[in-house]
Amino acid sequence: MTDENRGKTLFILNDPPYGTERSYNGMRLAISLSKGYPDQVKVFLMGDAVACAKRGQKTPNGFYNLERMLKVASRQGVAIGT
Repeated sequence: MTDENRGKTLFILNDPPYGTERSYNGMRLAISLSKGYPDQVKVFLMGDAVACAKRGQKTPNGFYNLERMLKVASRQGVAIGT
């Protein structure tokens, strides 16, 4: 797919970081889509999803951590807003 044919994607996350997997799945998809085209993907956190960006989250080993996932996305060039 050429750059001209590639659309921009906005993920609006509204669920809390834990208790459901919606924010986790949204971040997984955003990170995957951003590979190679980071300027084409944006993530907006609203409502309960703002807690995904809370610094210093403590999660048990083996469980996902939304703070880390947001850092990965940011390092890949994904724009993140609240």
